Amino acid sequence: MPILLRGIEGIKAYSGFHLGKSSWVEVSQDMINAFASATDDWDWISVDEARARRGPFGKPVAQNTLILSLIVPLLHDVFVLEDIGMNIVHGIDRLRFLGTVPVDSSVRLNVAVKTVNMTGDRGHWVLACRMECDLSDAPVLEAELVYCVGPAIGEPIRIAAVG
Repeated sequence: MPILLRGIEGIKAYSGFHLGKSSWVEVSQDMINAFASATDDWDWISVDEARARRGPFGKPVAQNTLILSLIVPLLHDVFVLEDIGMNIVHGIDRLRFLGTVPVDSSVRLNVAVKTVNMTGDRGHWVLACRMECDLSDAPVLEAELVYCVGPAIGEPIRIAAVG
């Protein structure tokens, strides 16, 4: 169940705290191939199954940028924002790819609010994100997502979990 963060005060209340973990998502060969098609990232170690079986991991591994791209959708499992006009990814600090994600394994996101810097109704907040893989004891990715938050132009929008 996602945590509800209501308004700027809701975000501030969780500064320095762990928000939780997402559900597990399987990284299939179809997902890897679809990502390759969308990004034109056709590295053999990800998409050439026969060659990848002879490679260093014994099977295809997901593109690092695919794993990075899963952060934002997995955040919807962790928290829901309400009464926030705008919440836009402003940057990524300290991004590290720490391990590989083999085909047919699953990943989940572990999230904490690192810092919140607000002036009135606008500012930045930083999420410390760690991607875990079910086949590894160590995280496969660490990143700090910087969000710009503030009032909406016109009607406030609600950013909520899908499904």
